[in-house]
Amino acid sequence: MQIDKLFVIQNLSGRQEVRKIIRATGVAPVIIERPEAAYQWVRSQDDPVARGKRTLLITENKGCFLKKCPGTSHYTCCDYQILHAASYCSMDCAYCILQVYFHPPLLQFFVNQDEIFAELEEQGSALSSRRIGTGEFTDSLIWEDYTDLTGRLVEYFGRQNRLVLELKTKTTAVGRLQGLRHNRRTIAAWSLNTPGMIKNLEKGTARLEARLRAARTCQRWGYPLAFHFDPMVIYPGWEDEYRQVVDMLFGQIDPRGVVWISMGTFRFIPALKSIIQSRFPDSTFIYGEFIPGLDGKLRYLRPLREEVYARMSGWIRKYAPDVALYLCMEDECIWENALGVSPSKLGGLPAYLDRAAAKVCGIS
Repeated sequence: MQIDKLFVIQNLSGRQEVRKIIRATGVAPVIIERPEAAYQWVRSQDDPVARGKRTLLITENKGCFLKKCPGTSHYTCCDYQILHAASYCSMDCAYCILQVYFHPPLLQFFVNQDEIFAELEEQGSALSSRRIGTGEFTDSLIWEDYTDLTGRLVEYFGRQNRLVLELKTKTTAVGRLQGLRHNRRTIAAWSLNTPGMIKNLEKGTARLEARLRAARTCQRWGYPLAFHFDPMVIYPGWEDEYRQVVDMLFGQIDPRGVVWISMGTFRFIPALKSIIQSRFPDSTFIYGEFIPGLDGKLRYLRPLREEVYARMSGWIRKYAPDVALYLCMEDECIWENALGVSPSKLGGLPAYLDRAAAKVCGIS
């Protein structure tokens, strides 16, 4: 993460953890009274989306830290629980929904961390899902140089036996996970794509080989793993390239330690298309065979999606026949046609994934 503009809310500037972040960035802070001053500054820039990736606001979360995944209407959601400890991302993936999700998009880190643990204590036993992750509104590990929050969370989850924490990333910033008392309650997870897609569409992320090496390292440290092929992009030669990624994955990783693998094809809200066209004018992936889905998002034609999922699941099952394999935001018909099973036959997708976490992570 490279920060060149730093805003700090005035009443937080004296805190020890805030001074630590300021030192780590090496940037003189702009002290402001309200977050709106930072928002207005980012909006005034020529490319607010790109500028926000180098602009950090140190503030507090005034709302809830635990949130249900926003999901999408008409499609099967896994009932994931989001731990909203920070917002936005310093990496620059062309397809990223965060480019339009936050208004304006800028990096925000919430320093009222003690309230995270208070909320977990208060609500953890009543959550409908056993799965909590920090990688929905940001990348889970881009903050490692600035905070010890990840380590505190890992050890907190390691002291209980009901919930699992998923750290989802496209980085290799796993060094500080070594030696933590995780008790297999933390899942180290990576988003994966083909080398060509990473090079062309995932600017600033780690190469595929580096991600897999980091995953192998975490498995050696005893962490359960997860992988997410999402979004998958259809282009000439996709079959060979995605099959090679699966081969590379299981050439490095013991499948018995993988909790789940998700698959999802590229889909987007119409507002994202103009941002991609403006910011990534050479990208052609948005000009595929898309139709509006029931949720208003543009999606590949159903037969194309079913072919992708069917082929990928076959390649994955060759190595990991027992892994929990699921589709992200698809309906039961797609599941049946592509995987030969539906969430309802599995007892519901949330329960299916909770069982996988119990099996591999040992929660009860």
